[in-house]
Amino acid sequence: MRLGFIGLGVMGRPMALHLLRAGHELAVWARRPASCQPLLDAGATGVATPADVARRADVVFTMLTAGVDVQQVTFGPDGLAAGFAAHSVLIDMSTIAPQLARTLAQDLLARCAVEMLDAPVSGGAQGAIAATLAIMVGGKATVLERVRPLLEVLGRTLVHVGEHGAGQVAKACNQMLMVAAIQAVAEALHLSRAAGVAPAGVRQALAGGSAGSRVLDVMGGRMVDRDFVAGVEARLHHKDYAIVIGEAHRLGVPLPVSTQVGQQLNALMAMGWGQNDTATLLRVLEAMEGAV
Repeated sequence: MRLGFIGLGVMGRPMALHLLRAGHELAVWARRPASCQPLLDAGATGVATPADVARRADVVFTMLTAGVDVQQVTFGPDGLAAGFAAHSVLIDMSTIAPQLARTLAQDLLARCAVEMLDAPVSGGAQGAIAATLAIMVGGKATVLERVRPLLEVLGRTLVHVGEHGAGQVAKACNQMLMVAAIQAVAEALHLSRAAGVAPAGVRQALAGGSAGSRVLDVMGGRMVDRDFVAGVEARLHHKDYAIVIGEAHRLGVPLPVSTQVGQQLNALMAMGWGQNDTATLLRVLEAMEGAV
């Protein structure tokens, strides 16, 4: 198929490479041209604007940082909307607010006769590299079936959650659970150290019981090793939690645990650690008692 890809960062680049290696034509654009180079070297075609990506593709993928980026790339000057042919498909795999995903889908259909799926992912950079992402899809089931073979190139788990925005709701719920678990691991290991018990031993003991989890394994390991170099930058989870809290506010839904975790992420950002791994939530607890 003729495909386009915008958003060639830590996750987008390996995802785009998988699509290219699956035999599809691929047009790419990036705000920083150097981001395109690995794709150009592999056979992709670089173009000058998002509109040019849309002109060369029947299906376009976006994997961008925030909702404002998706909006700008889609409807800004020389945006995708200026180049799309009718009946094209936009698959947005970014993590954005559910209501924005719904609005973008409605506007694309009304202005351009273009279909959209919101298809955020879980699995991080390693999942993108290994093509084992979990993909949560919102939008029309008929459109999903049309592009399913493409998404199956990128992920191991593919779930149609519901209508437009439903994929983003699922991703918000994913982030709620995951980051709350990181905070819980940080508190457990912080308590163990304060009690004079080695966090490494406590983590090993917990891993064999019902508290065992991938978060305890990966993030707990980072905390024990004091390795706070970013796997996923904490600023991205801070952005995601703003979506969670915003959606809760819009719906009038109480989320007491998530609200507190959001405050811990706010503290992390205020301490200047946003580019560190989210395991740095442990350091926030330490700083609160003056033991950085």
